[in-house]
Amino acid sequence: MQKAKVKKSGRRPWSEDEIKLLKRLFPCGGAREIAKQIGRPLTAVKQKAYSMGIRTKVHRLWSFEETRLLTRLYQHESIRSIADQLGRSEQAVIHRAHRIGISKKRNPLWLNQEVTLLKKMYPDNTKRDIANELGRTIWAVTKKASQLGIGKKPRLWSKRELNLLKKLYPSRTAQEIADQIGRPVQATRWRIHKLGLKKRQPAKKN
Repeated sequence: MQKAKVKKSGRRPWSEDEIKLLKRLFPCGGAREIAKQIGRPLTAVKQKAYSMGIRTKVHRLWSFEETRLLTRLYQHESIRSIADQLGRSEQAVIHRAHRIGISKKRNPLWLNQEVTLLKKMYPDNTKRDIANELGRTIWAVTKKASQLGIGKKPRLWSKRELNLLKKLYPSRTAQEIADQIGRPVQATRWRIHKLGLKKRQPAKKN
């Protein structure tokens, strides 16, 4: 299978072969196999499947080793980090933790080192990456940043990105455009609205 070329932004669009593999294997619980075959992170495979509405149809039983790892990591790592290590969804991790009776400590105090790292990382990194680095939830990172008055640096759209957006919009979805440009889908939709772009209306038949 040919892999799509990596874009300068660091993200590469999904090829038709990759999407076919995703549709074929993901419902059967083959996320890890997909990631291995196409050379993408497991999180990227899951995010793409989620954005396309593809869900797994396989109910995987929790092994003893998985449950033991979950118990060891749950107090100190974010749900996302645990889910990535186990190859499961965040919802599955939360549900399993509830079933075996473990819970997060409520509102653990922030250490000075954590606050310093949060201030350093927040403007230029995603909340998910920061949460994984600190071993906290995205919600906790967002709340603490708000309390500290820390904001994100706005990333300006380049002329190349705008031209590509205008070119792709008539025939592509916002998610597909976002994947190709390397922008969040919310930011892509906002820019489309800002530019006042409209889908082409099909010609009326006489």
